[in-house]
Amino acid sequence: MKTKKVFTLFMSAIMMVSLLSACGGSAAESENAGQGGSGGAEQDTITALLPPVSANYQARFSDMEKEFNALYPHLTLKIEPASWEDMTQKLDTQVNAGSPPDIAWVGSTAISKYAALDVLLDLNPVLSDEVKADYDEVAMKYFQLGDAQYGLPAYLAIHSIGGNKKFLEEAGVDWKNVQQNGWTYDEFREAINNGVVKSDSGETSRYGFVFATSGVTSKDYLSIMAKSAGLPEYFDEDLKFTYTSKNFLGLLEAIRQMIDDGSMPKELSSIDAGKRWNMFLTGQTMITGKGLASFENSARLNNEKIKANDGSAVADSIEAEYIVLPVPTFNGADYVPTSVVDGYVALRGKKEPSEEHVKNIGLAIHFLSSGSIAANYSNELFLSPITESARNSEVLEEYPRNEDNVKADEAMMAKAVPARTDIPTDKAAEAIKIETEVIVPKLQALLANEISPQEMYDAVKAAAIKSFGEDGVVAD
Repeated sequence: MKTKKVFTLFMSAIMMVSLLSACGGSAAESENAGQGGSGGAEQDTITALLPPVSANYQARFSDMEKEFNALYPHLTLKIEPASWEDMTQKLDTQVNAGSPPDIAWVGSTAISKYAALDVLLDLNPVLSDEVKADYDEVAMKYFQLGDAQYGLPAYLAIHSIGGNKKFLEEAGVDWKNVQQNGWTYDEFREAINNGVVKSDSGETSRYGFVFATSGVTSKDYLSIMAKSAGLPEYFDEDLKFTYTSKNFLGLLEAIRQMIDDGSMPKELSSIDAGKRWNMFLTGQTMITGKGLASFENSARLNNEKIKANDGSAVADSIEAEYIVLPVPTFNGADYVPTSVVDGYVALRGKKEPSEEHVKNIGLAIHFLSSGSIAANYSNELFLSPITESARNSEVLEEYPRNEDNVKADEAMMAKAVPARTDIPTDKAAEAIKIETEVIVPKLQALLANEISPQEMYDAVKAAAIKSFGEDGVVAD
């Protein structure tokens, strides 16, 4: 494994100063250009609430605070760590108390929630064109609502699926071709059927496909597959609700079909994220989902533990080379990947922040989401950076990668589409209500074979018509 030299704090600071200089002169000049505080350099503290984004992200908080202060001696960045489990609860508690942090980590889908609470700050006035140009346009739009820029993205990831290389080849899957050109549902169905292995007694010892559908992943399976089934959003360009389309019924039929084929477990509705990954590592499935690029590294690390024979590997696991794969397309639709864009939002409490403080928040939020900081957490997550400054920054360590997986990730990211910023808040809220009250529970019933695809489709259609009217839904 090739390791690049570790850059000192001083060098990191020099790199950031260089970035700011490239964006319009010296650091002080950049502030006066609308990216940060004024030349008055009043002392100020910016607070941030951040989760363990990558393996070493939180361990670097102290260095990040010092580096920011080295760049801006009049500013103090104070970072509060949070676990993934309590991140949202902590943030909501602080928001409800009227004293949120200046910066917080959120998924882009939560922006409408906090915008409705009127606690987000529009950063457009304090971000220069040069700073905005550092970010890829698709990712940037995920932190916009209407004309407002409520934060900056940290990364763009694609929710894919992943296969065991050995098992894929045994099943006759040309996985390199699939990585670059995708596959239809019929091709996928045949592949996962070929991937099933049964014991002499007829029991299934390996499934073709397993997807986590329980707990926090209860809606993932349907929403991820729907993107490439002609249903990329809940609303079409005319703002009509799309899940009343025949494409939705076709997708539901396919989801049930894969279980009835025996390619997926009958107990799919009870499989959570931990169970599905355990099934992959122990050879109980050929393909698993949902997948992220970082799963390649997780599988690699478990393989190393198996080779070390020190008892630290997952119990009963086998060596498995993880192969990134796109989800199949349904109903003759085009492939549309599910993009996951997380990042940093700017918040305000009961007291309106000064213009100077908002400028300083803009400085800090750009610092956290670009350059060497973004380069390192993206690298640890096996993601391609979404800022030019991060792409041009050195990383502390390089990890071995499957080059075909890298190319597959790039091919999927190239098809990522910008977030929709035209959907009215009230319509979006009503769609989420239908999702929570009808779609998710009905999907669980469908997976458990308690209702048919037609019955689920009819229930969702009835709820949609009740919410949006006959003219507010797709009728094809």
